Amino acid sequence: MTPSKDIERLLAIMEALRDPQTGCAWDVAQTFETIVPYTIEEAYEVADAVERGDLADLRDELGDLLLQVVFHARMAQEAGAFAFGDVVEAITTKLVRRHPHVFGAARTRSPREIKAMWGEIKAAEKAERAATRGERPARHLDDVPAAAPALARADKLTRRAAEVGFDWAETPDVLAKIREELAEVEEAIAAGEKAAVADEIGDLLFSVANLARHCDVDPEAALRGTNAKFTRRFTAIEDALAAQGRTLAEADLDEMERHWGAAKTRESERGATGPAGGPEG
Repeated sequence: MTPSKDIERLLAIMEALRDPQTGCAWDVAQTFETIVPYTIEEAYEVADAVERGDLADLRDELGDLLLQVVFHARMAQEAGAFAFGDVVEAITTKLVRRHPHVFGAARTRSPREIKAMWGEIKAAEKAERAATRGERPARHLDDVPAAAPALARADKLTRRAAEVGFDWAETPDVLAKIREELAEVEEAIAAGEKAAVADEIGDLLFSVANLARHCDVDPEAALRGTNAKFTRRFTAIEDALAAQGRTLAEADLDEMERHWGAAKTRESERGATGPAGGPEG
């Protein structure tokens, strides 16, 4: 096998890898379920490359993500369900159907009208699919993936509910709800009820995701930013101690917080910005 820009070469390589007799034992052993974590991981690595503005890395990560699509399609083909070409046909059909303002008679250009039309088309698709399969009509939240990251799913759930008016009227209402949920967390902690603590923390996080939506902030992206900032500043603590010939285990909290503050100051002087995080925000 040699490298190629032709998708057929990638499909042939995957077929060879999955060959029960001559293929790769690891690839042959995989199932839809075992591959899913890799699919999710590759999607996040695409997002990371985009956030870093690294287009060379993005090219490679998109290739890794494409491999996941090819892997799933190959396993489906082996099961007699569908092949890669069917995946391509499905998405091209969907794109043409959902863009009548580009490929059909509709010629609206208003973003609001396009969004409304998209919603109507999706609803019709779900109803048609349910009727074809003999299933119950789709409910409003059915298309929010259960396997999505919890924070991202909370954002999507509240957005879908808001579409039909189930939403807080104003942002201060959400802030009041967050204070209410925080008080309930404190009560559960005081009562020593672990299950209740977990439940109330979940409610608190859900309310924070709601606040992010009201502020037009992607909560998943905001938290990724904070995670990156925490990693950056904590690493600065470790580096500062290493420069003194010491380790993290040899420093107390006060000293670590001083180094944290120094790292924060350096970032501020460089104009670094991002969501608050860490011991001092």
